[in-house]
Amino acid sequence: MDAATLQATDAFLVRQRITAMVNRYDVSAARPDWSAGEPVAFAQQKRMALREQITLYTDESRRAELCAFRARQVMDVRAQYDVTAPDGTVIGGFRKDFARSLLVSTFHLEQAGGPAATGSERNLLVALLRRVSDVPLAVHFDFTTVEGEPVLSSERTWGLRDAYRVSVHAPWLDRRLALSLAIGLDALLAR
Repeated sequence: MDAATLQATDAFLVRQRITAMVNRYDVSAARPDWSAGEPVAFAQQKRMALREQITLYTDESRRAELCAFRARQVMDVRAQYDVTAPDGTVIGGFRKDFARSLLVSTFHLEQAGGPAATGSERNLLVALLRRVSDVPLAVHFDFTTVEGEPVLSSERTWGLRDAYRVSVHAPWLDRRLALSLAIGLDALLAR
């Protein structure tokens, strides 16, 4: 998918592959009925890395990088991640809000030239149950600006493997940042 088509796409499906050693994800554009459309990216976590890192490629051959995100520090409860283009240019970033995440997982999203956004789990009851149970529950995140403008939503669907419906509501949001965040929500919460 070319860059202009990617940026014009507002709905994506992110599906985790079941593997033993590393997180892998397939990303596709979503059709109006939420079935998988054109493939967009293939993501893979870097193995045995001291800093969390996941690279998104344009396809499964892993010859062309779309973007990557990497933790700024080795171990940090307030983990911050930079999302970069293949040439190393920073697209934006996201970070976990440790204090607020004790009750409801909360992340902050930043992109140069765009307003900051904050996203939290949609359902307080589900957030609380997740902390005391190993039962897989559907986790939904909604990101908004401080003015309340919707930016992005990520909704987990029911199934044997983790799958998410990602809706981008803000036309200014770089889709590479949106997809990195969506994958990060799954990988970093150890879903």
